Amino acid sequence: MHGKLVDMVLTNSIDRRALADLLFQLADDELCIGHRDSEWLGLAPDIEEDVAFSSIAQDEVGHATFYYELLAELSDCSADALAFARPANERRNALLTERENGDWAHTIVRHFFYDTFDALRLEALADSEYRPLSEGVAKIRREERYHLLHLHLWFVRLGGAGGEARKRMEFAIDQLWSDVGGLFSWGAWEEELLTKKIIPVSSFELQHRWQERVRPVFAEAGIPWIEDLQQPEKDGRVGEHSPEMDRLLLDLSSVYNLDPAAQW
Repeated sequence: MHGKLVDMVLTNSIDRRALADLLFQLADDELCIGHRDSEWLGLAPDIEEDVAFSSIAQDEVGHATFYYELLAELSDCSADALAFARPANERRNALLTERENGDWAHTIVRHFFYDTFDALRLEALADSEYRPLSEGVAKIRREERYHLLHLHLWFVRLGGAGGEARKRMEFAIDQLWSDVGGLFSWGAWEEELLTKKIIPVSSFELQHRWQERVRPVFAEAGIPWIEDLQQPEKDGRVGEHSPEMDRLLLDLSSVYNLDPAAQW
């Protein structure tokens, strides 16, 4: 079914490169954040959170797999090769998703910022004219809703706790804030994607909606709002990444590189 729909979309003059770029953004974001979540296995604050973050990691990687499989239909590469064999400069994830975990507060802040953004992105993509994506997003949104509820609870709990927890939250926000603006870019093909209604919302509107949704949660947690978001110096959506990305890819691809031809 997906193949027929892809052919239909492409014959309606949608640029294959623009569509692939969007799918790489989605897939690479989810793979990076899912891998970072998996690094908490055995290290989370308690056994319940160990289980919760393992489940979230599994969901995120599953979502990445869905996007890579759509990409495989547009190319001659397998989903595994697209996930594991591409160098850093071909990755389209936002810098925020590749950052190392840091402490628990850092992870909670980063993931809450990302999950709020992802919820808004999925809401927009539910109305995409690219049917394979809009249909797949419906299931993903149901799973992501529970992720965001979990991260919202932690954000408010740690922020409202005062003391060391509050200090660590504020430090994490300061550290991550400069990367947040990079989430909202639709990459080099935004105009094409908007024109063809593959994405129905501009990057500017997406950022506005994110601020409107996150600001009340800051108030709920007792954390003052910082400042307006700025665009980071590097844009992961066009392949500009940090040294942390190189280390992530080395770890992420280690098993695949043992035998790229193996079927997993």
